[in-house]
Parts: sequence; structure tokens; C-alpha cells
Amino acid sequence: MRDDLTTTRLVTLLGPGGAGKTRLSQEAGEALAPALPDGVWLAELAPVDDPANVPEAVLTALGARETVLRGAGAEEMRVAADRQDDPLVRLAEHCAGRRMLLILDNCEHVVDAAAHLVDQLLQRCPGLTVLATSREPLGVPGELLRPVEPLTQPHALRLLADRGAAARPGFTVDADPEAAAEICRRLDGLPLAIELAAARLRMLTPRQIADRLDDRFRLLTSGSRTVLPRQQTLRAVVDWSWELLDEDERDVLRRLSVFAGGCDLAAAEAVCGPAALEALGSLVDKSLVVAAPSATTDGSGSSGGSGGEMRYRLLETVVEYAGERLDETGTRPAAERAHLTYYRELARVTDPLLRGSGQRAAIELLELEYENIRTALRRAVAERDEQEALCLTLSLCWYWQMRDLKTDARHWSAQVKELGPDPFTAPARPVPDLRGRAVDSPPPMGPEVLDEARRGVHLVHLACMDMELPAWQTSEAQEKLRVISATYRPGQPQTCRFPGFMWFYAVLLTGDMHRLRAILDTNIDTCRSLGFTWELAQTLQLRANILANRSDWAGDAIADADDALEIFDRLGDAWGAAEALSARGESLERRGEFALAAADYERAIEYAERLGANAQLGVLGVRLGGAYIESGDPERGEKMLFDVLDSGRRAAAREAVPIARLYLAARLGRSGRTTEAREQLTLLRQDFHAADYVLFAGYVIGVEGWLEAVSGHHEKALRLMRRALERSLDRLSLTVAPYMPAVHLVTAAISVAGVDGGDRAREAARLLGAADALLPSGHFSSPMEAEARAMAEEMTRARLDDAVYDTAYAEGGALTLEEAVALV
Repeated sequence: MRDDLTTTRLVTLLGPGGAGKTRLSQEAGEALAPALPDGVWLAELAPVDDPANVPEAVLTALGARETVLRGAGAEEMRVAADRQDDPLVRLAEHCAGRRMLLILDNCEHVVDAAAHLVDQLLQRCPGLTVLATSREPLGVPGELLRPVEPLTQPHALRLLADRGAAARPGFTVDADPEAAAEICRRLDGLPLAIELAAARLRMLTPRQIADRLDDRFRLLTSGSRTVLPRQQTLRAVVDWSWELLDEDERDVLRRLSVFAGGCDLAAAEAVCGPAALEALGSLVDKSLVVAAPSATTDGSGSSGGSGGEMRYRLLETVVEYAGERLDETGTRPAAERAHLTYYRELARVTDPLLRGSGQRAAIELLELEYENIRTALRRAVAERDEQEALCLTLSLCWYWQMRDLKTDARHWSAQVKELGPDPFTAPARPVPDLRGRAVDSPPPMGPEVLDEARRGVHLVHLACMDMELPAWQTSEAQEKLRVISATYRPGQPQTCRFPGFMWFYAVLLTGDMHRLRAILDTNIDTCRSLGFTWELAQTLQLRANILANRSDWAGDAIADADDALEIFDRLGDAWGAAEALSARGESLERRGEFALAAADYERAIEYAERLGANAQLGVLGVRLGGAYIESGDPERGEKMLFDVLDSGRRAAAREAVPIARLYLAARLGRSGRTTEAREQLTLLRQDFHAADYVLFAGYVIGVEGWLEAVSGHHEKALRLMRRALERSLDRLSLTVAPYMPAVHLVTAAISVAGVDGGDRAREAARLLGAADALLPSGHFSSPMEAEARAMAEEMTRARLDDAVYDTAYAEGGALTLEEAVALV
């Protein structure tokens, strides 16, 4: 500021009411006073009602000793004031030979007159510098605008602390830092608003103030009696700005209050009407609308500055004020409907772009407008507008899937599915083939499309079942899964697309193993015949994942993953390419080719990093860490797993944390650090209820039992392995991981051989024979499985001679799975 006033003759401090422009101008004047022989003079224009009186008001200020900040000449000015000349002429005569600073405070309501005066004075008075404060620019040639931004959070907190201590001795923001931060944030860092809030600390706690900020205009009314009336309450501050607006500006400002998180020009025009463009410019000039370019991203996916389109937003205080004014006019329903329609269409037409080369730009757009889209969805639900709510939910469901926004997906799908009848009530009813998406066109929907949209939103909710597993294990929920499973037929077009695609998981959860394979194969045929290219890649990638775990099924997981990768790359879908590479990596691991798997995971991570896909990065990081451990670089793998845990505590990679802990427990146990391994398993159970879900529980309990077995705690290990085996025999577990019972039998054999002083060693040999016979054909044992197998055989042979071992082993090979489990 000081440098500005030494190099520029007109500086205007620009900002909203209460931003501290007056105080800042006076501090600047004090700092410059020693260098100005004729002083610093303050002319307060707020009391001036008639623009024609501006020159006289400034003349009076320069002649009134009590308004002089620094300088002499008051008596001379009084003599000059007695003359009947034009006050502007008298001002120019007085200032012409002087080096001085003139502060014109609060110019906004007389801005034209103030601009004319400044223009004339600067032309006639070469030693004069002017510092103006205003809510809009003066528009004089050579004017340097210096926006007075709201206080940053640390400065705002410091102001609240200072003013709060003055209002209530002993007050400190450290007593309730969360409430103090909320006050400063919601008051937009405006000094006057924060000072008004601090005054309330005489009777309210910070939390009480923060909780009442939705009614801030009734709350913040205790300003200083010595300041101007328009600065004594928060409402008066905004009223002052409102009165300066014309009707078009008021109408646009009112309608802007329905946005959340700002908007671009197209959205403003759609909601605010044809007057938006001109009125926005004026409202920006008058400091009621904040304009700034939207952030863009650089090639790495990180924020790269301000190269996007301009966005417009209101400070929260202005939002509340304008919202009240909107309610007064009775036009809120129309404005909110225009807002809902605009953002429903934005989400609907952006959704397909998530599946191709425009993916990254589409993600950025949805992220940028996400608060507006959620606001539109919230209003649709509140109005019980089922079709609008369905359209928004189904347009967002793939974005939620990609960005791991399961909380939002679960919340909104639960809300929206209650707006209409349940399409999955018994008995199951066959549905017609629908080739198009339910959201290919905006509402209204035809009857068949509406029915499919209702089914779709229920399937979106099903996709979030891992967040509420107990609710899906009731008899009613299991019946619903059976109905969903029986509703569609393999190969129907809508089951090839998301969310109809999620029907597959209802079938999976009912354990219908043979139907699963038919669905995958038939849906791939449907995708090929209908030209569903992206959907084909998605289904191939899913089949690769299934085949990787089902070595007993005919098929080539790696070939499917290769085909999916080729399609995703051709389409420019980086997210899909990462998923295909991950599927291929898992397939390679199942063949023991860990170095090749690691290379695929590394490539997949490069794709995910381009999109900033944190959840995907977390899962890929776990897989890569596991591949490093098995390919001969265990320290690197272990570090990567710990890095995933760190990122999961901070960001959207939380989904990867449970499996990271499971992998770490295995790694730590295999390297002799059993105490640390148990800590990881304890944290896993504390943080994630999924650890009790039948499928995941089989893995978790199996690792817990293995850890106790290798530690020599055989009785405890056997109790755990009985539970692990019970879960591994569940239909879902057998469908997804048919090899797990055999793996658990090997772990159990370690402790059967070690318990009771070795008296049960013959049973251990039978368990090993059963485990080897029950492994699916083509199964590759992981290094951890091989280590457990070697340990079990060594302990068993140590207690039996070869003949007895061989006989018992052969007997085990003839056992059924149920008979083998009974031995444990």
C-alpha cells in the first residue's frame, strides 16, 4: 500500500462492507504522513446525501481541524471557505501547490460525483495523491485498484481473540478452537462481522454464537455506538449496499443466493435471466459478488492456478441477506427450479464423458459444481420430485463409483428410492429389454424407463452394501437379494451398463455360482452384438477378476484383462485402463509371476495419478506392496503398505486401509514380528465392521489363526481356524474364493500337529492330504501358503514315521470337505 501511494496518484481500496477499508486507509495515511509536508486529510463521504454536495463536503473536511489526521492550514481553509466560489475551484486552488494525501472514505453511494472531483483535482494539483475507499471503482484514468480481501483464517482468529478478550476478560479462542474457526469461516473473514460476533461473547459462548449464525442478522447487532449507524449492525452494513442497487441488480443478486459454491456465467444466465451478464459485472464492481477464475489442473492432476472460466460467488453473509430478499418476492420456487434443471442437465450430459478421452475434464467439472449438484438433488428430494431425483442420482452414480464417494451414493440412493414404490418386491417380475440408459433424455420418463430408473437407484444402494453390512444380512434383505437376482436375465442390455450391471452382485451374494458364469459370458456377447464398447471392456475386466480367483473355471483371465486394457486405452479411459491393469496384475499373481504383476500395478498407478483417483491409488498401492513383498523386495513392499495407511487416514484412500492392514499383518508375522502383526489385526477390527462380514471375515480370521499357529498357541489357533473354516464354507465365500477352505485346512494342520504333545499328528497328515486334494485344479499356492504347507508337513513328519504319514495323507485325500473340517 505504501509503495502504491508513492508511485500512483490514485489508489482505491475496494471491498465489501465491513472489510476494514476505512481502518486500512487511515493506517496507510499515518504511515505516509512524515513524508508529506502538507499532511494527510480525511474526508468522510458517508453522510453526504446529495452527490452535488461532495465538493463542499471535502472542502469542509479540509477546513475542519478535528478531521485533520496530519497537517496544517485549517485557518487558511476557513478563510477560503467564506468565498462564494465553486467549491471544486476552491479545493483545486488550495491543493494546487501542496504535497498532500487526500483520503476519500466511502465513495460508493456518490461514486460519479467523487470520480469527477478526483479527476479534476488530479489534473490541477500535481502534488496531490488520493486514497479512496469504495465498494466499486471510481473509474478515473490512472486509478489503481487494491481489493481488500477478507481476513485469512489465522488473522481472523487473532482478531476474534483480541476483540473477544476486550468483551470478556480471559477469553481465548483455544478454549473452543473448532467453534472459533467456524465463526471466522462463516463470517467470511469480514473484520466488522467478527467484531460484532466478539461483542456477543459477553453473553454467549463461541459454540452458541456459531450455532446461531444461520440467523446472523438478528444475532450481530451490538456494534460500537461511536461508529456510523450503518456499521453498528451486520444488517445495516448490507442494507447500505442493497440501497445502492437498481432493480435488475437486486433481482440477479436475489437469484444468485440459490447457488452453492458459486457458479459460472452460463449457470448465472440460466437461473438469473437475460439481465445476468450486465448485472453481474456491476455487482462485482460493487463488491457484492466475488469473481475469480476457476482453478485448472496441470498435467499431473494437481491444481495449476487460475486459467479456467470466471466463477461468481457470494459471501455467506450476502447469501443469507439476498435469500431473505428472495423470499420476500415469492420467487424462490422459480429460481430453485431453474437451478435444479440446469444442474440436472449438467450432470446428465457430463456422465457419458466419464467413460472416454474427456474423462478428466468431466471429473473436474463435476468436482467444481458438486455443491450445486448436491443442492439440486437435495431440493428434488425435499420437493418429492421423484423423476428429477432419479435422473440426478443415476447421472451421478458412476462418478460416485469412480471417486469412491460411497457415503454420498448410499445417502442419496436411500433417500431417492423412498420416493417411489419398491421395484424388487416378491414375487420377482421379469422386465423388458431396454437398450438405452434411463437418463438418455431428461424427465419426464416413460413408464418403462421410470420402472428401470427405480430399479437402478435400488442397485446403486446395493453397491454400497459394504457400508451397512448388518442391514443386508436380515431375512428381509436376503429375500430382496433373491428377488433382484431373479428379476433380470443374462444378456439383457441394461445389465451391461451401470447401475444395472450391479445386478451381478445380487446374484453373487446369493451364491449362484453357475449363473454367475452365464451372466458374464452372455453379457459379453450382448455388448459385442449391440456395440457397447465401453461396457464390453468393463465386463471383460470383471470376468478377468473372477477368473483369476477361479482356476477351476475354463477361461483366460489375462486374455480378458488384455482385451479390456486395449479397449480402455483406445477410448482414452484412464480409470478403466488402471482397473484392467489391476485385473491383469491379480491374474499374474495367481500364476506366481509377481514381478510382472508389480509392473502392471505400477502402470495402473500412473493412470490413476493422472486423474487424482485417491481411492483407486490406495487399492493399487496395497496390491503393489504385496507384489513387491512376494517378488523379493519385502522392505519396499512393507513401506508401501505403511504409506497406504498414512494416506488412508488423510484422504479418500480409506477403502484400502483394511486390506493394507491384513497384508501388513501377514508380512509382519512372516518376519517374526508377531506383536506388531497382532496390533494391525486389532486396528483392523476396531476400525472396520467389514471385518465381520462373512467373506472378508474368512480372510481375517484365517490370518489371525495362522499367526497364533506359527507362534505356537495351538489351542487358540484351532478355535480361530474353526471359525475361519465355517465362514469359508459359506456359499458366497465358496463362489469368490473356492480355494480358501483348503488353505485354512493347512493352517489348522500346523496346530493339530502341535497340540496335545503331538498326539494328533496323524489327523494333521490327513488334513494335509485333504487340503491338497480339495485345492481347485490349476491353483497356484502363494509363497505364504507354501510356507504354511511346508511348516505343517515338517511338524507332522517330525511326529510320524514315513509309512504312517503316507497312509494318513492318502486317507485325507479321500475325505470330503465336510469330513476334513470335522477333523479340526
